[in-house]
Amino acid sequence: MRVLAEAGMPLPMLRRPAPVAILIALVAEALFLVRLSVPHKLVFDEVHYVPAARTLLALAGPANIEHPLLAKAFIALGIRLFGDTPYGWRVFSTLAAVVVVLSVFSLAWSFTRALRPSAVAAILVVLNFTLFVQARIAMLDGYMAAFTLAGLAMLAHAMRARGRGWWVGGAAMLGLAVACKWTAAPYVAFVAAAFVWAKREDGARWRDIGMIEGIALLGAVSIAVYFVTFAPAFFYADEPMTLARLLPFQWEMYQRQTQVLPAHTYQSPWWGWPLPLRPIWYLYEPADDAMRGILLIGNPAVMWAGVAAVLACLWGWVKTGAPRLIAVAGLWLCAWLIWAVIPKSLGFYYYYYLPSLVLPVVIAVALDHWRGATRHWDAAIVALSAALFVYFLPILSAWALPDPGAFHRWTWLRSWI
Repeated sequence: MRVLAEAGMPLPMLRRPAPVAILIALVAEALFLVRLSVPHKLVFDEVHYVPAARTLLALAGPANIEHPLLAKAFIALGIRLFGDTPYGWRVFSTLAAVVVVLSVFSLAWSFTRALRPSAVAAILVVLNFTLFVQARIAMLDGYMAAFTLAGLAMLAHAMRARGRGWWVGGAAMLGLAVACKWTAAPYVAFVAAAFVWAKREDGARWRDIGMIEGIALLGAVSIAVYFVTFAPAFFYADEPMTLARLLPFQWEMYQRQTQVLPAHTYQSPWWGWPLPLRPIWYLYEPADDAMRGILLIGNPAVMWAGVAAVLACLWGWVKTGAPRLIAVAGLWLCAWLIWAVIPKSLGFYYYYYLPSLVLPVVIAVALDHWRGATRHWDAAIVALSAALFVYFLPILSAWALPDPGAFHRWTWLRSWI
């Protein structure tokens, strides 16, 4: 605190949510940007999305048509502004991750109305390895998660502020999330169901928005925003989109996304992701004159404490009926369990990315709810998470490793290899 005051930041500012959230976000962005261009080669699914972004930037024609355009448009914008380089491919992913940090802070604030648990949630999501790795790679999931959580944060704020504008804004964010990747679509349905439940539980809180109006706005705005993001496709030099083809094209996308794929080394079942049993090596090979690795895995302190917090919230809700306990636990359960029904022939750990970002909110709400019995637990979880972050950092950020067998230092389970 004294250091920040001497640097020119008044201490009273650190007692207000907005300055604290911005400070955490700025530190996170600085962390994400360190050695962002390493490795200087396409990593994992960048081999699909960077070429598709180049094609989109040139408006040459359809590419990677199984996914919508928006996330690839951000990758293309990075290339346009910063060059066709690793930095250009990845820089907007870091900003998407910062949106996640701010959204997690906002969600925790909506559920607790307290600065400490909100800051803890934001810090834990920064220290969660999944956010750090996805912030530094040109994939679609980072953008999808950013818009989804931003939308949920705005809609949660609408519940308290009773503002139609926040409701419309949240619906628009969810539409943009679906325009990055279809796996965000179920969240529109989750919000609609939660809205109906909230109206029945406490209609006075939602008196400014009727049930039919709220659901209609949610659906109409999110769908309209989604389709608007296809505008660049109408200007392709080859096979340009037309209004007549726009709806049938969605079926083509669905067929591509649900095709049966051959078995993969890193496939894993959805039920094992919270543990985790089978993370993914995005990279483990010589690159930039050294052996380097990037392992997508959750921070064990956050992941396992988060699952314990979910169970605690469910138990607490049964005992007390506290709405916020079932709200945060239900959000994580929905985000995870949708993968039991989504028609994908193979599952991969990175599908758990968005549920992993919800866990810090669940932890913060659980600790706040039982703060009398869990005093200083938040500090202990943050400290352990930070220690593990430092320990795993070499294989989260592609540091130069001493030899090809160096991965054994971090692979606690045989299935992590």
